[in-house]
This record gives sequence, structure tokens and C-alpha cells, in this order.
Amino acid sequence: MSIQWFPGHMNVARKEAAKTMEAIDVIVEVLDARVPQASCNPLIEELRQPRQRPCLKVLNKADLADPAVTKAWLERYNRQEGVTAVALSCKSAGDAAKIPRLCQQIAPHRNSIVKPLRMLIMGVPNVGKSTLMNTLLKRRIARVGDEPAVTKVQQRHKLNDKMAIVDSPGLLWGTIEDPQTGLLLATINAVGHAVVDDETVAEFLAGQLLARYPARLTARYGFAVEGLASAGVIEAIARKRGCLLAGSGGALDRDKAARILLADYRDGTLGRTSLETPEAEQAELA
Repeated sequence: MSIQWFPGHMNVARKEAAKTMEAIDVIVEVLDARVPQASCNPLIEELRQPRQRPCLKVLNKADLADPAVTKAWLERYNRQEGVTAVALSCKSAGDAAKIPRLCQQIAPHRNSIVKPLRMLIMGVPNVGKSTLMNTLLKRRIARVGDEPAVTKVQQRHKLNDKMAIVDSPGLLWGTIEDPQTGLLLATINAVGHAVVDDETVAEFLAGQLLARYPARLTARYGFAVEGLASAGVIEAIARKRGCLLAGSGGALDRDKAARILLADYRDGTLGRTSLETPEAEQAELA
């Protein structure tokens, strides 16, 4: 199952990002720490490499991710040429403040009124770019929502006389060929609901949780997971939460149960979990 979701504004955003790349010093790529590789947009590498722009990879929502797995991803990314990686939560003012300081270390030659440090925030939809902007600027200048494609145009702001930052719209690549990547992006709500339905995404998520964090399902919903497949998890949630289709004589509302599981995962109610590891990603490549 490949995913094709590239609204018109994304094509405009890609062209604007390519143009803006000529006049910036550091790319700040915001990733979701729970799925850092799936949320790493190959278009960003294509744009930055020819221009030799350094990249600060921000593993956002680190407070929702498995800390041991996040540490492994940081070690991997920090070994890459031209890349510095950090894990944090963009909702925290203290964490967000680290980003300009790190960018300054990456580009120390840009540190004056005449030559201010210019940063470009990029990333796939719904990874927290607008939250980062609002936190850095200490005011609400970007609309935040748990939906992809909230920001549709570039926004440029001064942090101070020596620093400026540009927020770009969430950007995906044209066709996501790898089904696993597509479903991971859908799990964090980086693609629109019309592309893949909630029940399909929830079954995929249930399978990942059964394999990695089965005890979290038992603790949250109060049922044993032994012998359950992913579809069985959705049905068990429906029974526990009384999700029934109206006028159906007691038939389970699987779609409602799917939405419950997705909401609990996305807001961290299920605890700190990571759906990708560097080892698994390397094995898949091999």
C-alpha cells in the first residue's frame, strides 16, 4: 500500500523551501521522536546536500518516546556528516531555547546584526513545528492543531537582532512507497484521514504495541493480550469501552474503538513508546 498525499500547498512549499535554502544558515528539521526515521523527509536531504547546509535534527515529543530508543537514534544521527541531533519537547520553553543555541554553535560565523543567524524550520506535517515557533517567540503566531497541513505558508520572524527563523509548511514527498513508513506517518497523524482509514491505522498500531509494549495495552484497557492479534485488540477495546453501533443489536463499533486507541497513543496516554529502532531499520535496509 503506497500513500499519495501531496496537497497543492505542499508543492508550493517545496519550491519556496528550495528558494529559501539559498539564504539560510541552518536547517532545523523537526522529527517525531517516536518515529524519527519515518518522519525524516528525504526531500529535505535532496534540498540541503547540494547547498551544503548543516542540519539540526530535533527529535520532538521526546517526552512521549522510549528514552532508550531515543538515545540510540541520537547516537546514529550524530554520526552523520553535517548533522547534529537533539531530543526534546518543543512545548517546553527551556527545551525550545536550546535550539537557537545549538544552531549558533553549528554556524558560529553568523552572530551579528550585520550577519544574523538564519534558521529554517522544516519537517513533515504534525511533528510540532508550529509549537516550536510559538514557544520560541513566546506568543501564538502559528496555528497549532492535531491535524496535518495546518500551516500552509512560510512565516519569517526575528528572535532577536542576531537571529531570524523561518517556519515552513509541513512537507511530504510525492509518493510514500514503503507501506510501513506510510502507516507510521498515519499513526502520528501526519497524513490526512482521507488517505488511510482510522481502523487500518489502529490495527497497525495495535500490532506494533503487541510486539513492543503489550503490557501498556493491558494496563490501559484492562484485558489480557495473550493470543490476540491486532484486530482482536480493536475488538477488545470496543467491548471494554462499550463501543456499539446504534441499532445493530450489539455489534461492535470498531471505528470508534480505533479512534480511542489512536487518540490514546498520540497524546501519550499509553506511556512512552517508540515504534522504530535503528537496529530494525538497518535490518530492513539490509
